[in-house]
Amino acid sequence: AAQQAQETLDLLNESKQENNDRYEDQYIIQFFTEKLMSMPCQNQGFVLDGFPKNYNRAKELFGNKEEDEEDDVPRLEYNAKIMPEIVISLEADDEFLKKRVMNLPESVVAGTHNTEDLFLKRLAEFRANNTDDQTVLNYFDELEVHPESIDITTDTSSNMSQVVEKIVKTVGRARNYGPTEEEKLEMERIKMEKKMKQEAIGKLEQQRKEDEERKETRRRKDEWAARVKEVKEQERGSAASSKLPTQELPYETCDAHTKSGTY
Repeated sequence: AAQQAQETLDLLNESKQENNDRYEDQYIIQFFTEKLMSMPCQNQGFVLDGFPKNYNRAKELFGNKEEDEEDDVPRLEYNAKIMPEIVISLEADDEFLKKRVMNLPESVVAGTHNTEDLFLKRLAEFRANNTDDQTVLNYFDELEVHPESIDITTDTSSNMSQVVEKIVKTVGRARNYGPTEEEKLEMERIKMEKKMKQEAIGKLEQQRKEDEERKETRRRKDEWAARVKEVKEQERGSAASSKLPTQELPYETCDAHTKSGTY
């Protein structure tokens, strides 16, 4: 894992050097996808600010990259796990934006992309990448995730509190995307059933082992008893043989044989 991480880091550094100190889109899409698929984002939701910036990036990020699992199931055009529920577009004309940036304090602008030159460059790129026919909003609109547009030029407050209030109202109350109470109870029930099933299987397996051990013990006892019986029978047979009397031939017969041998 460490080696793979180092290889990825080397590729990123190389890509950054070759692309004017900017990462390639493929890596940015990869980072965002991994983050949006993480447990915190999946359980608590997420807020993407200023990304994706155009139609193609939105399609690459939220498009469905998974293979079809079943032929009879329609394939979604987007990844439902990370597709936003709400899309908000803050609308303003270029003059309003330029004036707002130019009126920002120097302490706020320093070290950011909101200097006059950089801001104008970014604004021109945004307008070029988002024509009337193909904007990032069109992508969501095509997928029935209709963007909410808020005109910020009508906000007369100093800190855009009116716009923030509209956003909060649109988004609604904070919510957790984790399991509901009913789902938690169902998960707990399934967990308990699984545990009880495993315990029952364990008891049956233990009973089977004990039965096999008893059978083996009985077999060994019977085998031992049979060997002991066999040895005792052999010992009794040997003892009986040693007690038999010695047989002697009659004297006359022996003498007759002796005599007949002299002729």
